[in-house]
Amino acid sequence: MKELVAEIAKALVDTPSAVLVKQVEAERGTMIELRVAPEDIGKIIGKQGRTARSIRTLLGAGGAKQNKRYDLSIQE
Repeated sequence: MKELVAEIAKALVDTPSAVLVKQVEAERGTMIELRVAPEDIGKIIGKQGRTARSIRTLLGAGGAKQNKRYDLSIQE
């Protein structure tokens, strides 16, 4: 799932080399932390959060298939 988030983020931003994805195991599931360049944060979030919500939906669907829970954290 980490690779999926990285590929999606790199396709959306202007600076793909600045995309960092970290996977952290938590008690409620797995947290995917996404970092992008400050000027690209709006492209990842999208209008009214639609892009971020879509990425979270993909994580939910992939997690359901694997019987795991994934959360996405977008950090500056």
